[in-house]
Amino acid sequence: MPPSEPRSTPAPDDGLDTVEIREGTIRLGQVLKLASLVEDGVEAAELIRNGLVKVNGEIEERRGRQLSAGDVVEVNGARVRLVSRG
Repeated sequence: MPPSEPRSTPAPDDGLDTVEIREGTIRLGQVLKLASLVEDGVEAAELIRNGLVKVNGEIEERRGRQLSAGDVVEVNGARVRLVSRG
């Protein structure tokens, strides 16, 4: 995987997987796919529409929500934390 692409890695400190992002923000739908929490954008949209996706503990209804390092995304009990690369 090229170094410019986000990837999932285990987080040794809190047990959460992490998704590395470049500085700045990334859309929720992209995070769900990169973290392998969904297969595609259609599945992401369906889960979000049904209230099954949380960001920082709160249900999120916008697939395009901008997330940044430190945010935690949860789907069906699986949680990932966004971390900044570098």
